[in-house]
Amino acid sequence: MKKLNIRSFVLIGVFSAVSYLLMLLNFPLPPFPNFLLVDFSDIPALLAAILYGPLAGVFVELLKNVLNYFITGSPTGIPVGHIANFMAGVTFILPTYYVYRKTKSKKGMLFGLAAGTAVMALVMSVLNYYVFLPAYTLFLGAPAMSAPETKALVVSAILPFNAVKGAMIAAVFMLLFARLSQWLQKQTAVNRV
Repeated sequence: MKKLNIRSFVLIGVFSAVSYLLMLLNFPLPPFPNFLLVDFSDIPALLAAILYGPLAGVFVELLKNVLNYFITGSPTGIPVGHIANFMAGVTFILPTYYVYRKTKSKKGMLFGLAAGTAVMALVMSVLNYYVFLPAYTLFLGAPAMSAPETKALVVSAILPFNAVKGAMIAAVFMLLFARLSQWLQKQTAVNRV
């Protein structure tokens, strides 16, 4: 864990605010169901993880979802979608961070983003099948689906959606990373204990 000072906490707060604003700019992808939305709010969390360690990235993901829950709310008061968004973000940024940390290069970041995309797509498929889709049925009154229907939704929509979403986030992040890589290296050198 990296030692954090007041400046670090302020920047983590700024990353969280930017992440929340990016979360509001979500949009559907035409071939997928309308409840699956893409946003780029994981990018500030990934930057926070690179600069201040993985817990900072997780904290940005948590704060972004807490802000969104309290400001926009949830139809039933149960934050199922917010918990799903938090888990998707965490399963994306942690593998990306750990793979990148081994090499600290552009190629390492590319492999990290691919790993993060794969882990997010697979873990979210499992979590949707066993946790989130049943929770929507239980708490939000969504129509109950049989096991084959749930499996078909996960395989035909949720898994490919998360793969495409991860690829889109990775593409945008790599454009930023190409511009910010020298600055990030200087900042991580300053932030070392």
